[in-house]
Amino acid sequence: MKVAFFSVVPSPYQRDMFRALAQTPGIELSVFYFEAGVPESPWPKAPLEPYEQILPGRGFSLGRARLQVNWSLPDLREFDVVVCNTMLTSPTGQWLMRFALPGRPWLFWGEKITAPRGWRDRLSAPLGRAAGIAAIGTVAERDYRARFPRTRLFNIPYHCDLDVFLATPRHTFDGTPVFLLCGQMIARKGVDLVIAAFARLNAGRLLLVGREAELPAMLAPLSAEVRARITYAGFQPPEELPRFFAQADVFVLPSRYDGWGVVVNQALGAGLPVLCSDMVGASHDLIDPEVNGLRFPAGDVDALAAAMQRLVAEPALISQWGDASRQRAADWTPAKGAAKWLRALETVVAS
Repeated sequence: MKVAFFSVVPSPYQRDMFRALAQTPGIELSVFYFEAGVPESPWPKAPLEPYEQILPGRGFSLGRARLQVNWSLPDLREFDVVVCNTMLTSPTGQWLMRFALPGRPWLFWGEKITAPRGWRDRLSAPLGRAAGIAAIGTVAERDYRARFPRTRLFNIPYHCDLDVFLATPRHTFDGTPVFLLCGQMIARKGVDLVIAAFARLNAGRLLLVGREAELPAMLAPLSAEVRARITYAGFQPPEELPRFFAQADVFVLPSRYDGWGVVVNQALGAGLPVLCSDMVGASHDLIDPEVNGLRFPAGDVDALAAAMQRLVAEPALISQWGDASRQRAADWTPAKGAAKWLRALETVVAS
């Protein structure tokens, strides 16, 4: 089965799954990217695999959206099925879905669409003609099911390589819990919320990893005592992240919105309890409340502080919930993701 994926940029977390899919018997994979990278991308460039290609073209920003125009596209008749990933604002993506793919088996793969309603409906209109939609997580699946009730749906979130996280020994708890947040230091990620919640604790340390962005303004109001318990490690490339996760006892992601949140996958591999807002897509698929972590309402500093304080007061839960996270990580390997894709692709081609 000849399969083509079109995606925006080479994301290391998607590439883990592509690598596994390329090794799956019965699949001949081609992956085409609209751009080698975008200005705000934190990922260092890595050599492409033989099945990957950057399409000729140009990308440009328009407000908060990133648009791409590409040419010399491959002959789609060469493929049995095509997958379009997260490309609704791209002129190239819209052209593919509206004009090049109708009449051929194709799927859309994406997170929940968050564009304003008018634009959302216009941009997503071609999805109603797709052979299937692969939703990135349960939250996205519910949204797509409500909006496209006659379209076949699959639930295929991100599955990334967790081997190094699993192989890295967990942090030895010394009685002072280390809370970790990994991501851009911006309000959308809730960094200001975790700082405010942490400031209420009279114990523990906070480790922040990611691009600095808005962090200086968030730290400015803190007392010297609270600031002394916070460590900022800066941006770290993906291959360095396991050693920072291994310095933590608890992972926190209080995002006001995150379509998925691959760092939650990584927290499972690292064997960490996870405290996550209910606006993080991954929290609904990867967290079993009271088993390997807790969900709390996005934007609720009181609820976040209470969750953090609970693990300060009940440190036995850190080990217990961390063990449960590592057990769940076994279900989130690239091989498991490739198996889900194989079933979806075979279903679409056979229909």
